[in-house]
Amino acid sequence: MDAKISINALRKSFPSGKTSLPVVDSVSLSVADGEFVAIVGPSGCGKSTLMNIVAGFERADSGSVSIDGAQRHGPSPKGIVISQHGSVFPWLTVQQNLMFGLNGDGHGDKAALADHYAAMVGLKGFEKSYPHELSGGMLKRVELARALVVKPEILYMDEPFSALDALMNLRMRNELMRILSEERHTVLLITHDVEEALFMADRVLVLSPRPARIQATFAVPFAHPRKLSSPQMQQLKEQILNELGVG
Repeated sequence: MDAKISINALRKSFPSGKTSLPVVDSVSLSVADGEFVAIVGPSGCGKSTLMNIVAGFERADSGSVSIDGAQRHGPSPKGIVISQHGSVFPWLTVQQNLMFGLNGDGHGDKAALADHYAAMVGLKGFEKSYPHELSGGMLKRVELARALVVKPEILYMDEPFSALDALMNLRMRNELMRILSEERHTVLLITHDVEEALFMADRVLVLSPRPARIQATFAVPFAHPRKLSSPQMQQLKEQILNELGVG
């Protein structure tokens, strides 16, 4: 498969007093079109900084990022970020939140499209509700639907479900996998949760402690839905945890 995302020798440091603090050090990576890649690493290792550079919100000190062979110099409409912090507008209804990013005239009936994606993430009947009327899990569904409604080619996901309780986290993972089985997206996921990475990704990359380097790569060659309790998945989990120094 052709590379959707090509990352070449990225380096990034931040000022720290009279010196600089290296955060990302010579990271190179290729992500195929339609591939789901998860990146795990120790807390503070530079995962989110790497994601921000790839998504175009942070400038690297050196190296390059290309999308479909074209070098990236800033955010692109081809990709959208779903983060742990949330970005739902509290003064808009679910339907209005979903319609917010539908700029221009090429979307047809915007309200109908918004309602279609609301139903896709299990929010049928809540289209006219405001965020304060929804649970935390439902708000995350709104955010996921708002990302998908603009039909991005790439989903950049930075610990998107980390604020949810364990049961809702699992439900959202299942929801995302169901949607990805219906709609094709390339996904780059940052997570601290090894089981989350193994549950969803085609490939798991382990980053080193700061400055971030790709320390190990693991293919996850199992069909969905996956059972994390299977011996093969448990073996992979142990290998990744060993790389992280906690096995």
